Amino acid sequence: MVQFNLPKNSKIIKGQYFKDKTGSSNLKIVHIYRWDPEKKENPREDTFEVNLNTCGNKVLDILNKIKNEIDSSLTFRRSCAHGVCGSCAMNVDGVNTLSCMKSHKDIKGNIRIFPLPHLKVVKDLVVDVSTLFRQYESIEPWLKTKESKSHKNEINQSKENRKKLDGLYECIMCACCSTSCPSYWWNGESYLGPAVLLQAYRWISDSRDEEKKERLKIVADKLKLYRCHTIMNCTSSCPKGLNPAKAIGSIKKMLATS
Repeated sequence: MVQFNLPKNSKIIKGQYFKDKTGSSNLKIVHIYRWDPEKKENPREDTFEVNLNTCGNKVLDILNKIKNEIDSSLTFRRSCAHGVCGSCAMNVDGVNTLSCMKSHKDIKGNIRIFPLPHLKVVKDLVVDVSTLFRQYESIEPWLKTKESKSHKNEINQSKENRKKLDGLYECIMCACCSTSCPSYWWNGESYLGPAVLLQAYRWISDSRDEEKKERLKIVADKLKLYRCHTIMNCTSSCPKGLNPAKAIGSIKKMLATS
């Protein structure tokens, strides 16, 4: 029997416990993954008692409260706090989501907050998304028209063609879908993943773009595209309610019928 063991320095140990000092009876127990590369210690799981009487409704509000009032060393990304930038993506209660959109009132019992899975942890809840964005750049996500044409005015698009982009353009590249995909976990360097392939299909479907064949050639690779096995984790984890699996299936169909 094959037995797999994690390296000793990767095992999560029990961390500090921060008790509430306000005397509130309305507390939420929050467990947070912590790791500081400078300390050369095992990752740990710190526990915080958070007074919900003076806290907003979102998980991000809890994180901000902890950082501002309890432990200023807690590290995480955040920016818009309105589900637009995708910065605050993390694993909350076992599900990849945006902490600014996830309400802690929907979580029964204690809350566990971890960084997005598969990606290399930079510090605490911050992960390295450089590979994801290199892959995103590789699909050339911008409108491409022939050089011989000079467009002095905007390029018009019918309402019907514009409607075809619904469910595609809303993607904010938060990486919740890609980091929930087992195929991306094992083939992250070669498989583009659901987030990037959704973006690829967004430009392939754009009636104004004149490089459809070339775009299909970019993704027509057994590793870049066909590592998708339609597990559907990507669709179930998307905080914007998009369907990357459907977009990937559409690209496969285009290649099969072209």
